[in-house]
Amino acid sequence: MRRETAYKLAGRHHDHPVAGAGLHKRREIRFAAAPDGQVRQALRALQMVKGVRAAYAERPRSLLVSYSVLDHSLEMLEDALRDAGFRLDDTIYVKFVRAVVYFCEETQRHNLVSPERLIKKSNEVYVTVYDQHPHGDHDDTPAEFREYK
Repeated sequence: MRRETAYKLAGRHHDHPVAGAGLHKRREIRFAAAPDGQVRQALRALQMVKGVRAAYAERPRSLLVSYSVLDHSLEMLEDALRDAGFRLDDTIYVKFVRAVVYFCEETQRHNLVSPERLIKKSNEVYVTVYDQHPHGDHDDTPAEFREYK
């Protein structure tokens, strides 16, 4: 069963009112002040990557990149830039934002590839497991004594 069909059967709606919650991301990559000209070189390098659109941002020493989270993540793009010798901004604020974005995108990518659980039937799994394990609701009295009249 396709994921969209399962969503419809379960009555789930996946509107994304929060900006950046969808599959297509638009992120800013900030670069260190030195060396000069690295933003221009990084722009050319990112424009050659399939599925990535890059442009200059409003802030100096930064680029705006757009990509699908199915194909790329900000962590992959920044790691590729670092491996190519580019120096990214390492201020505390940028490191914090980077960590949050990395976590969110990794979680979203993980959730997209994991099988969908239907909310209406999820309790059946727990009921089955509960019945198979000993618990405090077990009566050791033999059946013939329990039905004694």
